Amino acid sequence: TMGGTGYLYVYPGTAQEAAEADEAEYISFAEDEEGRHTFTVPVPQLDAEVKLAAFSKRKEKWYDRSLAFVSASLPLSARKETGLVSAADLDLNDGEYLADVVLEGGSGRTTIESPALITVTDDGMTLHVVFSSPNYDYMIVNGERYLPVNTEGNSAFDIPFAGFDGPVPVTADTVAMSTPHEIDYTITADSESLALNDAD
Repeated sequence: TMGGTGYLYVYPGTAQEAAEADEAEYISFAEDEEGRHTFTVPVPQLDAEVKLAAFSKRKEKWYDRSLAFVSASLPLSARKETGLVSAADLDLNDGEYLADVVLEGGSGRTTIESPALITVTDDGMTLHVVFSSPNYDYMIVNGERYLPVNTEGNSAFDIPFAGFDGPVPVTADTVAMSTPHEIDYTITADSESLALNDAD
């Protein structure tokens, strides 16, 4: 999905290869519901640069571009194996626990409170996420959108949590920039740090 409408075609290769290719091999854009240009392109592998030439409508020429599709940003539902340690693996009873958590991604300036509250029930685990900023207005986990659970202070969310000891992909939308911006993060919770929440 492009940030603008300046490209008419893309081509899986270099600008020179695109200029020499048959026009039938060009990938044309489609418009989404917001009028943005989108392209469906082959992805030969994840976590590596993919050469993708783009044709400028204004300049009428091909430009070399490269993309990287990051595997860590895929929802866990897309993976055959997650490598995560579940509540069942740890033989956890229903209840509230605290665990050390680490947020990675974005600019690296944003953090989340650690240890964080994790609630275990028959339905799974819920992680209480508190950002170091008040500027997040929603999160997306496995394609579902979650709104803040507070109205004052730093943004806080209750989200489903898949497991420990590995990166769990999430997306959070920040309104701190000139326009709202979705940022991909991962959250890792350390099972070795687990402790019952005895705050009560």
